[in-house]
Order: sequence, then structure tokens, then C-alpha cells
Amino acid sequence: MNINIRWAQTDADYVAAFELVNELARFEQAPQEVTLSVEQFMQDGKGDRALYRLLVATVIDEQHPNPSVVGMALFYCMYSTWKGKIVYLDDLMVTETYRQYGIGQRLIDAVFAYARQENAQQVRWHVLDWNTPAIRFYEKLGVTMEPEWITCKVSQKMLTEMSLNDNNFQP
Repeated sequence: MNINIRWAQTDADYVAAFELVNELARFEQAPQEVTLSVEQFMQDGKGDRALYRLLVATVIDEQHPNPSVVGMALFYCMYSTWKGKIVYLDDLMVTETYRQYGIGQRLIDAVFAYARQENAQQVRWHVLDWNTPAIRFYEKLGVTMEPEWITCKVSQKMLTEMSLNDNNFQP
């Protein structure tokens, strides 16, 4: 098996990565939460003003004589007032049939290499507390899991319905 980690380059790369996003949502028992279209996904990830970076893992093997996307890592830079530049890993996904071949390790190593190259002070991500295989994988990396931090969210629906005291702020 030939495994290659590279930047997403073609529409087919983005479509395959979006399929992995949907596979992950099904695994996390929340397929209804993916409301993004593949078109918007591609638009947001391409060009000079891309909102995220996308690495894909491709394989060539007996099943796939042509390179086939079987994994991806989607991340972006954010900023911490305490730390400075941070790379936030939003999703790391390897399709189920290609797990246990070291593809996830190679993808996360590429994210870490990018963070080092960009002089990031941290790499952060979330993992569901019931996702034991992912937690074990991350524990093997020696990462710190911070149970005292709680994720806060405001949905688009909430944003449109909430009363804001914006003092006529115009973004």
C-alpha cells in the first residue's frame, strides 16, 4: 500500500473530504448536524482567503489502483490572548476500512509539522468523551486533555433570534 499525505488540490479532493466529514457525522450519531453544502465547503477552503487548510491522505493499493482519498485533516489558525498563534484541528478522519495503517498518525504529524513551521504555540482540538478509540490514539501521542474547559456554542438560529445591544455597530 502506498500512502501519501498532501494538500487538497482538486475539486475531487474536496468532495472526497466532504464525504469523510459526513462519514464522521454518521459515526458521531449526528448526520443531521451537517448543514453545510459541498459547494460551500469547497468555496470556503480555496483561494487566497481560504478559511481553512485541508490535508488529504491518499492510498494506492489493490482496491484503488489510482490514488484514492481515504483520510483528511482540516485545520485553521486562531489566536489566543494568552498563547498567541494556535492551530485548531477541526477534524481528523480516516475512513473505517483504512484505520490501523498509520494514516491518522501521518495526518496529525503533518498538522504538527505545519504548526511548527508557522511557529504556532499550540495545536488544539476537541474529542467526544465517548470516542474511546480517538481518545486512546491521542493519549498515545502524549497530549494533554483538559476536562475543565467547556465548549460554548451559539447557533445561527440563536444569532438571528437574540436581542443584541450592538450600539449600532457596523462590522
